[in-house]
Amino acid sequence: MRRLTYGMNVSLDGYIAAPGDDIGWSVPSAELFQWWSDRVVDTGGALYGRKLWETMSSHWPTADQQPGVTPAEVEYAHRWRAMPKVVFSSTLGTLGDVDENARLVTGDAVAEIIRLKAEEGGPLEIGGATLAAAAMRAGLIDEYVLATAPVLVGAGTPFFTALDDWVDLRLVETVTFSEGVVLTRYETRR
Repeated sequence: MRRLTYGMNVSLDGYIAAPGDDIGWSVPSAELFQWWSDRVVDTGGALYGRKLWETMSSHWPTADQQPGVTPAEVEYAHRWRAMPKVVFSSTLGTLGDVDENARLVTGDAVAEIIRLKAEEGGPLEIGGATLAAAAMRAGLIDEYVLATAPVLVGAGTPFFTALDDWVDLRLVETVTFSEGVVLTRYETRR
């Protein structure tokens, strides 16, 4: 069975975006950016909610052609375009709304994630608060990765959703990056 990882940059008070979907506080250092980029190499596919898809697909398809682009950004853009992606949305509506090696799922997200996890292939990454919350509530997430920035944003989009039951986790890695960002990886105990 394929592993499913939910990982994002998060504020110290637990948000992935401040009010108004502001993520300006979460711009990664060069070393953290490289850490995230290196994960893409081993990823068998990315699962995106609509909002995160719109953010990623508005930038990365042509990021390597922008003025002032760094070699790391060029590398990530190439990796991102090559990685298979599944976009979950009931509002995008048509297959023409996704591209860049992606396909659209408009039906039951949990059922599709279960099907994808049962397929052969590399590990899966899930992103987007609403989509990840559905997978979290269904007990489908095998690993949580939090790149915690030393900032309090006070409100916004939380990384975690409310759960009916506890989820026991085991710490598997801690890395401290420049500017005080602490990355922690936890596996779900089953």
